Amino acid sequence: MIDIKELLRYAVNKGASDVHLTAKSSPILRIDGKLEATTLEVLTPEETKRIIYGLLNDRQKQQFEEELELDFSFTVPALSRFRVNVHQQRSSVEAAMRVVPSHIPTLAELGLPPIVAEFARKPNGLVLVTGPTGVGKTTTLAAIVDLINTEKQFLIVSIEDPIEYVHHNKRSVIKQREVFADTHSFASALKHVLRQDPNVVVVGEMRDLETIATALTAAETGHLVLATLHTPDAVQTVDRIIDVFPPHQQQQVRIQLAGTLQAVVSQQLLPTTKGRGRVVACEVMAATSAVRNLIRERESEQIPTLIQTGSSFGMQSMDRSLKDLYRRGIVSLEAVRDRVKDMEEFNSL
Repeated sequence: MIDIKELLRYAVNKGASDVHLTAKSSPILRIDGKLEATTLEVLTPEETKRIIYGLLNDRQKQQFEEELELDFSFTVPALSRFRVNVHQQRSSVEAAMRVVPSHIPTLAELGLPPIVAEFARKPNGLVLVTGPTGVGKTTTLAAIVDLINTEKQFLIVSIEDPIEYVHHNKRSVIKQREVFADTHSFASALKHVLRQDPNVVVVGEMRDLETIATALTAAETGHLVLATLHTPDAVQTVDRIIDVFPPHQQQQVRIQLAGTLQAVVSQQLLPTTKGRGRVVACEVMAATSAVRNLIRERESEQIPTLIQTGSSFGMQSMDRSLKDLYRRGIVSLEAVRDRVKDMEEFNSL
């Protein structure tokens, strides 16, 4: 019989980022982006349900049985914190568990450019961290919040689903609110957050129109808003925010976004040449007056040109970041080749 805490300890010691509990299979680990089967016993549907339900309280069990979906997090003392998604597959209860280190890394430890720290020091506006699932957006956001917590005497309100990294007050006061546990939704929490006297508002994920609209309003009213979005680059980030609104509102949103956006950091993870661990590559767009003008004038397709020529503002394209990692011997050409957007530009860098 599998003991969940021993399984999680085994996963952490192996350097796994995720643990998958699937019926009719032994537990599976994701290590350096690749799935690896364990030699542990094969789980029956009854065993996966028993193990997973052993982690839930009564409220969570009820919520899962009503919605057949559940996100939550928990801590194993002296080991790590874990973010869990519980779901059903062919009538079996299964789970994906993400390892969340207790240590919040610095931006430098993550290998992000120094300009990202300057975005954290902006007095107001919207700073977005984007990329597909599993590329470290939450970790980058936590590092930005920790920098503010270290340097500023601010009130920071963070809305998350679920809470992953746990912050402790340093110079700032941090309130972490978990969706469903402390508030009904991102939109509901954001609607009331401005009455809580925040300097900084953190939105775990901008998922829908109401959340995006309220985040823009918060940024417009003098707050620094930090958020994540599931978009691969700056252009698609700008277009996604605008396109989520009905056509008759889009010009107004363009003006609002152009006035509030401070930066977009789009990232992905690549395997290193050492064979263990992964490294971040990122595109950085700073909202210069030229970028703001392109957003207002519906010419976002020209943003990549400004990113390529904007190194004096701290900007860099994804291709330049990939080329730099390759030149330094951190990643292989094979790892880079599939991710390059413009091979001609990549070769010319």
